[in-house]
Amino acid sequence: MTDQIKTDYLVVGSGAVGMAFVDTLLDEMPDADIVMIDRFAKAGGHWNSAYPFVTLHQPSAFYGVNSRELSQGLRDETGLNKGLGDLATGAEILAYFDSIMRQRFLTSGRVRFFPLSNYEGEGTFRHSLSGLKTQVTAKKSVDCTHLNTTVPSTHTPNFSIADDVQFMPLNDLPRVKDAPSGFTIIGGGKTGIDAILWLLENGIPSKNIRWIKSRDAWLINRKNTQPFPEFFVDTIGNQANMFEAIAAATSKSDMFDRLESCGYFLRLDPTVRPTMFHGATISEAELIELRSVKDVVRKGRVASIDADNITFVNGRTEPTLGHILVDCSASAIKENVIKPVFKDNVITPQTVRSYQPVFSASMIAWVEAHVEGEATKNSLTGVVPLPDDLDAFVRMTAANMMNQALWGQNKPLRNWMRETRLDGFSKLVSDVGEDETDKIDILKRLRAAAMPAMGKLQSFLN
Repeated sequence: MTDQIKTDYLVVGSGAVGMAFVDTLLDEMPDADIVMIDRFAKAGGHWNSAYPFVTLHQPSAFYGVNSRELSQGLRDETGLNKGLGDLATGAEILAYFDSIMRQRFLTSGRVRFFPLSNYEGEGTFRHSLSGLKTQVTAKKSVDCTHLNTTVPSTHTPNFSIADDVQFMPLNDLPRVKDAPSGFTIIGGGKTGIDAILWLLENGIPSKNIRWIKSRDAWLINRKNTQPFPEFFVDTIGNQANMFEAIAAATSKSDMFDRLESCGYFLRLDPTVRPTMFHGATISEAELIELRSVKDVVRKGRVASIDADNITFVNGRTEPTLGHILVDCSASAIKENVIKPVFKDNVITPQTVRSYQPVFSASMIAWVEAHVEGEATKNSLTGVVPLPDDLDAFVRMTAANMMNQALWGQNKPLRNWMRETRLDGFSKLVSDVGEDETDKIDILKRLRAAAMPAMGKLQSFLN
């Protein structure tokens, strides 16, 4: 037997992107009826499977949904993020999204939520416990699973592991009972950073930690991502520095040198030139801690692990040393296939501003509610590709700047951006007073360098 239901919007996925999209749609389209489905038992998407000590890497102030603050504007007063906007924990984020679902979405009478439901395509989903099949007839469907975020607990490593190896996903690290001789972290991205910082925080000497990195990455200084007035010089000034560095660059290599010199980029080891960029954000205090780990192995990708040796794709080896090996090799995004955001009756939310998927989803919902015509909608929601290698950084930055320029020409959208808390930076700029000459000077620098920077990026793409 198959249930039949009708709705205006079928939203597949209740993770951060789906929640941000629906939250804005509720405000901007007051008559819209919405059906949401998700394979998890509660809203929150991949946060349901995240490792227990995970936190946001960027301030909570512009994460979540537009209608309700996640952080209450708090600053961390202790720890390696001291003085900066608080970083919500995974547990806090899950509780937040569950509250939004129960207290805002469902009580509106306009959202029906079907958890534990696997989408089978063509408007059909099946409940994982009862097996009940439901067919949804919707005017439009919204695919909030396109980015396909992965986490360590659900990741299958792309290398072989012998049965007698002490190997575990990051999620299991707090469950270790018997102290090993040390810990080997496999993966140079955000999860690897989190694993090492957690071990150090919990008293593991840095000499007992080994870090296997196939590639080094450029990192972003979290101080430069704060959407608070007291950080204007750091945040907006950093953007001006970035534009000026790009505009003055004589080559892509020179551009990255200049971006490091002006403070836009950080790197773990000053003697090792990074070859990737995934947008990882750290504090200066975290960088100092990470640098205390001296046993960093750079022999490429791991091919196999047995009880005695770690073998790399290039044939080189490292001994296991009796360590617990921790898998942090999962990429947050499995693939970066770009699709039109609006295509016929399907909306596929993707990043339209770099590093900010929830702002992007919220803005896409605003465009859906207020802009007519598929071509016009897509012109305002050009997809900003997710970064990986250094060429991808160039493409991402160029696309991001292009979008900002187009949005600035649309007054209703510009006004909405200034008021949405998921943006933060537009309001920071618009609130500059006539007597704040130091801030005005920064804005003048930013505007003067924007077009030359865009031209230089375009030349690097050709």
